[in-house]
Amino acid sequence: MPGVADALDGTALLNWGRHALTALERHRDEINALNVFPVADSDTGTNLLSTMRAAVRGAEAAIGTPYGGRVADRESAAQMEALRLQVGATDMATPTSPDRDPTIADHRAVSAHGVMAAMARAATMGARGNSGIILSQVLRGVADAVANGPLTAEALRFALRRAARLVREALSSPVEGTMLTILDRAAERAADASEGDLLGVALAAADGAVKALGETPAQLGVLREAGVVDAGARGLLVLLDELVAAAGGSAPARPVYRRGAPEERPSRVPDRPATDVSVISEGSAAADRSDFGTDGSGGGAEYPAGAARSGEAASNPIAPVPNPGAVLPTSVVRPAGEPAPRSEWGSGAPHYEVMFLVRASDELRIGELRDQLGALGDSVVVVGDGEETWSAHVHCGDAGAAVEAGLAAGVLSGIRIEILDDSGHTPTGKADRAILAVASGTGAVRLFEDAGAVVLEGAVTADVLLEAVRRVPQREVLVLPNGALPAHELVAVSVAARDGQREVLMLPCGSMVQGLAALSMHDAGRAAADDAFAMSEAAAGTRWGALRVAPERSLTMVGMCEAGDGLGLVGHDVVVIDSDVRAAGRTLLDRMLGLGGELVTMLLGGDAPEGLSDDLTAHVAAGFPGVEVVVYPGGQAGDLVQIGVE
Repeated sequence: MPGVADALDGTALLNWGRHALTALERHRDEINALNVFPVADSDTGTNLLSTMRAAVRGAEAAIGTPYGGRVADRESAAQMEALRLQVGATDMATPTSPDRDPTIADHRAVSAHGVMAAMARAATMGARGNSGIILSQVLRGVADAVANGPLTAEALRFALRRAARLVREALSSPVEGTMLTILDRAAERAADASEGDLLGVALAAADGAVKALGETPAQLGVLREAGVVDAGARGLLVLLDELVAAAGGSAPARPVYRRGAPEERPSRVPDRPATDVSVISEGSAAADRSDFGTDGSGGGAEYPAGAARSGEAASNPIAPVPNPGAVLPTSVVRPAGEPAPRSEWGSGAPHYEVMFLVRASDELRIGELRDQLGALGDSVVVVGDGEETWSAHVHCGDAGAAVEAGLAAGVLSGIRIEILDDSGHTPTGKADRAILAVASGTGAVRLFEDAGAVVLEGAVTADVLLEAVRRVPQREVLVLPNGALPAHELVAVSVAARDGQREVLMLPCGSMVQGLAALSMHDAGRAAADDAFAMSEAAAGTRWGALRVAPERSLTMVGMCEAGDGLGLVGHDVVVIDSDVRAAGRTLLDRMLGLGGELVTMLLGGDAPEGLSDDLTAHVAAGFPGVEVVVYPGGQAGDLVQIGVE
């Protein structure tokens, strides 16, 4: 069949990852809206997107082919070099092919295992949330399957079986009706597929996954109560559909899965059990049922305007749609062994999501860590990348005890602790609050947008900022000015923007690196004042500086500089002058880290000289052991690099 691939090599797998990343971005809001288990915090889509982005950029960096000049989100240049060494330089290259995809900048062919091993490792290190860690194991399963060649039909069968096993082994208490169930069904359908080619097996896996997705409410009470399918499982289906496209088919058309309000459903006895599903293809009798709403409202899923309702003949079935006449129960008797939703934990003490990376450990100690975390809380996942690094995740009431358990297992890094919403309230939509951030540079704008902020670009005046605030439809607006305007102008804008219907809070962010630190603490579940306080505290806890080139001869507070000199600033004050720009950057880091610090964030400017981030990262590693360095592509003008120290 023309265009159908018998196997996917490293180039094709990297492109699959890129297309999956784009698809996850497209479906992020849909997946977030479905998120009710294990915590109804509407972030599963965002977590999957962030993890996949880390995976793709990790692979790009490992093979030396950055896509669009980007630097991996949560990986420094030094970490990327370590990744290249761990994957193995010889594993990255295969004989050159004349029909290579042109998106690979240097046109070197790369092996399937080299790409997937890099993706799996980067996903493990950059995983966000429970769903992100599980995604990392799906990628690891594919990496293991292509150890000796490209992804073929048989390799895909092995990959899905391997991933399903890795995920179940990683969970302290596997719960059906989630990502692991969908992965099991996809593996089973792939194994039973009569087609012998890669496309046939990929289609079978996607068909198995979509059927299992429609059945998740019957397996998990909290999904049944909310009238949704599992959010993480929906995200996994996105990846499988993109794999169908990568194999030469067309990604199957899927409805938009949405929250179904039980009270809005017809209050009549259903024709079939509530857990029954239909697979509707063009021309089928079910497609013309009179009780199927024209807007798709009958099935917990709706098709976007203009979306095709058919696949390729009978090969690409539409996603299963729950019976339109089914009445979802408003109360559920929870089966034995099924976890209670977060709302049943009870109020009082806060609960936390704790994640960290573990190195210098072994399988015995990791097994003990998994048991200890299981005793502390739930949603426990501990996975490895196959390269002696493990990622751990738990929801618990004692974050300190979780970290102590990790310390007993090995050397920790990347510790992240977030407060979970324990209100018992399941969000019915987005909070009526927006984050408006001032940013410049393509990479920086993307970072703020990916984190959910509305971005104001270009030259910013008080009038421009005021108009931007007024255009935001939300009632509460938190503004990250990021040094664009002086304080007195920000106060004037804030006062002018308040009209009795809108609350506007200006956060004290003097630079984009402070703005990113603040945005990492944003929680729409909190009251606006509490959210603003937490974000402001994060910004204030980030010392910031910048490396620039002097445009002309001038007098600074530390002496005279000449045009072309490197200037190191802390805040708005010049503290370093050096004729060597790189030396100025190293001295600036020494000054900023002299007061202590655990994390250095670098936002690279559009005019940063080649190798600058490598040089500065190596300097931190040599002079300040244990300090983590994160490099982002900013693309901003003026500053060669903005530096934040937390």
